[in-house]
Amino acid sequence: MTSVDGPGTSRQDPPGAGWPAGAYPYPPVEPDRLTRFVLRVHERAPRWAVPLAALGCVGMGVAYTLVSDPTRSAPDAEPSCLLKLTTGLDCPGCGGTRALWYVLHADLPAAARHHLVFVFALPFLAYLFVAWAGNQAFGWRLPELRISPPMIGGFLGLWLAFSVVRNLPWAPFTSLYV
Repeated sequence: MTSVDGPGTSRQDPPGAGWPAGAYPYPPVEPDRLTRFVLRVHERAPRWAVPLAALGCVGMGVAYTLVSDPTRSAPDAEPSCLLKLTTGLDCPGCGGTRALWYVLHADLPAAARHHLVFVFALPFLAYLFVAWAGNQAFGWRLPELRISPPMIGGFLGLWLAFSVVRNLPWAPFTSLYV
C-alpha cells in the first residue's frame, strides 16, 4: 500500500499497515512436521554435506554410464526415450549418455558426434559445480562465472536449434542423427 504525504511525495507503508492492530488477513503458517525435521537436519548438517551429496549423485550417473556402456546396445533394442519411441525423433538430450561415455574415455570427436552441445557445455558445468562446491564446503572464492539471462536464453536457443537440425531428414543434417 502506498500513502501520499503531500504533493509529489509518497512512501511505502509497512506490511499490514491498513489492518487493525493484530488482525492480519491470514494467520501465520506453522511449518508441518516434515518441514521442521528438514530444517533441523539442515541446521545441524556440516557445510560440506550438500556438495558431497551432489557429488555422489554425479558419481552415480558417471558409474551408470561406465557400467551400462551405452555405445554397445543391441541394434534392435527399444529406445528408452519416450519422445523417440513415440515419434522416432531424437530428443534434445538424445546422445548425451553416449557423449558422456566417450568423454570419460577421452574421445572428444566421438562425444561431439553424439551430442555437440553437451560436450560444449560440460567444461562450464564442471567449473560452476567446482566453484559452488568449493565455496559451500571450504569457503573458496573462485572467480565467478557470470552468466546473464540473455546468455542462458542464447544457449537454450542454440540447444533448440541443434535439436531441430539434428532431426532434419536430408544431407548434411543426417550426419547428426544418432
